[in-house]
Amino acid sequence: MQMKSTSGGISDPRSEGGWLRRDWLLLVLPLVAFALYLGCSNGYGYFRDELYYLACSRHMAWGYVDQPPLSIAILYLVRVTLGVSRLAIHVVPALAGATTLLLTGLIVRYLNGGRYAQSLAMASVLVAPLFLAINTFYSMNSLDIVWWTLAAYLLVRILEGQEARWWPLLGVVLGLGLMNKISVLWLGLGLAVGLLATRQRRWLATKGPWIAACTAMVIFLPYVLWQVRWDWPTLEFMHNATTYKMASISPFAFLSEQVLDLQPLTLPIWLTGLVWSLVSRRGRRLRPLGIAWLTVLAILLLNGKSRASYLGPAYPMLLAMGAVAIAHWCRRRGWRWVPAAALTIVVVGGAVTAPAALPVLPVKEHIEYTEMLGLTPHSAEQTKVAALPQIFADRFGWPSLVRKVAAVYESLSASERKSTAIFAENYGEAGAIDLCGQARGLPAAISGHNNYWLWGPPKKPISTLIVVSDASDLPKLRKLFDQVVVEGSRSCKYCMPYEAASVIYLCRGPRRSLTELWPQVKHFI
Repeated sequence: MQMKSTSGGISDPRSEGGWLRRDWLLLVLPLVAFALYLGCSNGYGYFRDELYYLACSRHMAWGYVDQPPLSIAILYLVRVTLGVSRLAIHVVPALAGATTLLLTGLIVRYLNGGRYAQSLAMASVLVAPLFLAINTFYSMNSLDIVWWTLAAYLLVRILEGQEARWWPLLGVVLGLGLMNKISVLWLGLGLAVGLLATRQRRWLATKGPWIAACTAMVIFLPYVLWQVRWDWPTLEFMHNATTYKMASISPFAFLSEQVLDLQPLTLPIWLTGLVWSLVSRRGRRLRPLGIAWLTVLAILLLNGKSRASYLGPAYPMLLAMGAVAIAHWCRRRGWRWVPAAALTIVVVGGAVTAPAALPVLPVKEHIEYTEMLGLTPHSAEQTKVAALPQIFADRFGWPSLVRKVAAVYESLSASERKSTAIFAENYGEAGAIDLCGQARGLPAAISGHNNYWLWGPPKKPISTLIVVSDASDLPKLRKLFDQVVVEGSRSCKYCMPYEAASVIYLCRGPRRSLTELWPQVKHFI
């Protein structure tokens, strides 16, 4: 099973010239994408989750309440080598986006799709609003797309080329993917269903798939042991998020968002890739990939509260297969102009929608532009929406919040500051205080939100607490402290509504210690 078969391919790429002439796109387009992602990533401000991730990188562990450790470990390396500027931390998602583009091109190349197929597939990935947005801020999600696409590339080599030697590496990729985001379990399940449902099930009689599965589980084991150590906090987090945070979504709305997230003009391409893998004679060896996509789709639809973006990492492989199928079909009929026309349409259409997905326009112009395109902000959560989509709204207001908190802290005497702590309602506020408050001499923030709760309260006795919360918490605070004074509030025009008017309280004389109160402030969601 070591010989590469070209029967499922489109044509021999060697007929199109030498390597430099044929594969220059594999070098140029990822570089263009990297420059685009990095050049557009510095707009507006730090994204809420970036502030939290930076805080997590100062508390290295084998796991966190809401994520595995790999993306945090990478951010730790960035922080100690390049610093914590937005430009520094955005190098990683920009590289991830460029790598996804490269892998998409490599899938096409392996399937002998030719230059037009390569450019069409890579351009379709590049212009997708979902990928444009994700690759311009730091999160596990940009890395997640890379692991899924790399796994797809290895699967293409295994299934199409009958190259059994790639199974162990696939196991490593799946294991690292799991250590980045546990949704890679969906990909593993989808692949298992795809193998069982097709003639490729003969692979299950070989050692390859089992070696891959065992390798992935061994890599994933430290995170599982961390979960056991902390009594499975991620399960509690997922339950709370599903029950109290995520909004229900109908199958029609979920599928409609797939089309919008991937750019409507790319729909014929990825849909062709899905159909080609499922029913075409030429794509039959890759049928497990199409079935894997359908399996993940079914899981997300049955859940009823899934973000549409959860299916995003599965699209580069569909776009690659679709571009190959279109290029082959047109070549057989002598319609070489069709792929070129399709590429032009995708690029022009992508250029039109790109400003809506990138933080490049001034805020007022961004709002006007998205309204002109008929795009209105919506949320996958049970919250009111802002004038901006949450991915942008969560980049506003952090410096002003820290300045107001710092003003309260600096108003205290030097002796009182020694027994003062700052409590923030959520990890965005706490992360902002940790990052931006260092220059003002603020102590590290504490919070009950996700991993901040695991890090616990200060070890020293606390007699004064600065609390960042909302107006509804005033009666509760008065029960816990002898004196509660409203010291200020912030007004943030473009923030999400639930924290556009945070209140800053100065609380003195705690009636119970923070250690006693800590179990009550836990907030995993």
